Amino acid sequence: MPEDDVDRIVSAWRRERPELDVTPLEILSRVSRLARRLDLARGEAFSEHELEGWEFDVLSALRRAGSPYELSPGQLVAETLVTSGTMTNRVDRLLTRGFVERHPDPRDRRGVIVRLTPEGMRVVDSALDDLLAHERELLAELPKAERTTLAKQLRSLLVPLETP
Repeated sequence: MPEDDVDRIVSAWRRERPELDVTPLEILSRVSRLARRLDLARGEAFSEHELEGWEFDVLSALRRAGSPYELSPGQLVAETLVTSGTMTNRVDRLLTRGFVERHPDPRDRRGVIVRLTPEGMRVVDSALDDLLAHERELLAELPKAERTTLAKQLRSLLVPLETP
């Protein structure tokens, strides 16, 4: 198997600091480098639709909610892992672009519901199509069985970090 940059980095650390166990770098440095490449691919996919990553995150949370494609601001905060102040700003900006609407919450007179507009639906669906094409390209060298195994292994690492 050909060497990658991480192999060279790990080899250099082993040479310079042989007393250290640098094996975590073999996995996590690769995850970090893949994450950077994924960020670039996502940025490219979203820019084709004049979207920022955060816009896609909010719109896709609404889209995944199912008909009528609406969530409370608190639910959006939980879905996108940002603060409520940040979410208020983001909803305001998406409102300006015509991608979402605010409506009174029928279950809470003081609350509001954020709803995806038809234009928001169109742009998020189109961006998702392009995103998936970019991501399939990133994974193209990995056979299907290895992708399935890798997904399970990464889930095993992530679940304990996401469990409250």
